[in-house]
Amino acid sequence: MTAPDPSAPDPSAPDPAAPVAADEPAPAPVPSPGLSVRDRALLTLERRSWAGPGAKERAIREELGISPVRYYQLLNALIEDERALREDPVTVNRLRRVRDAKRGRR
Repeated sequence: MTAPDPSAPDPSAPDPAAPVAADEPAPAPVPSPGLSVRDRALLTLERRSWAGPGAKERAIREELGISPVRYYQLLNALIEDERALREDPVTVNRLRRVRDAKRGRR
């Protein structure tokens, strides 16, 4: 009996080149060991899109149990953290661009 070749691809693993269906949500970024559960929850909430005014604030209160003011304080500190950038670069860079654009208008 021969041992399996460790360099051979795993036949049960999904094909990374396979297209993702349009109706499937994008996979969440791989968690980095440096961020807390709360920090990951902030990034997850910020990654979502919102239907209308007040929906995001309601979700902040219901899902995170904090006020929107505290949420934005924590989020602004989080986007300066390199661990957050490594975990979710798209969201963090988008938030940094929005912040910088607002600072430029002042």
